[in-house]
Amino acid sequence: MRIAEELGVSAEIVLYLKTPPDAATLGDIIDKLEDPVTDLVRRDGLWAKLGVTEVDVTTRDQVISLLVKHKQLLQRPVVVRGRTAIIGRPKDRVRDLLTSPAGG
Repeated sequence: MRIAEELGVSAEIVLYLKTPPDAATLGDIIDKLEDPVTDLVRRDGLWAKLGVTEVDVTTRDQVISLLVKHKQLLQRPVVVRGRTAIIGRPKDRVRDLLTSPAGG
């Protein structure tokens, strides 16, 4: 992640298509997430093709189930630092998290 490099912060990059998060990992991210859980799901062509609707992603369990089955729908980047996780859009949010004194 370029922002981490610019800030001199070490980061572990997880390529979610090669190493998709399992249900437990997604649950851990959700527990730390500052954003609404439904924001972890991308609304794109695959969303439409699968016929997914907002009703299908209103709860933690629904989001986990959908993302385990369809890893491509995971919104990215997801940045986790300490006890805080965010969706890194816009990019300034990543910079803010990585430079926060408490580290989340």
